[in-house]
Amino acid sequence: MRHPDQIEVQNVNHPGRISIVDARMYVAIKAAFLAILPTGTPGLTVAQIHELTKPRVPRDANASWWVKTVQLDLEAKGIIARERCSPIRLYRIPAN
Repeated sequence: MRHPDQIEVQNVNHPGRISIVDARMYVAIKAAFLAILPTGTPGLTVAQIHELTKPRVPRDANASWWVKTVQLDLEAKGIIARERCSPIRLYRIPAN
């Protein structure tokens, strides 16, 4: 049983696998991530996302780990997608 201060996240690379993480940190990173990510292509590279979210991330966060965790969760939930290019570019999927 998880605590109220925890949230379940998914991983697009491991369908069906659920991890439990700190809800406060997840919500903060998700808000920062979605605030800078454009809707539709061409999107942003992972390096650009790290650079743009860094000022918005709580100081006590391991920004790289949290950005990757949020990225994989949002991809698994169909909120964001990646372009098939190198380096990959991520973008928000327009809401229907």
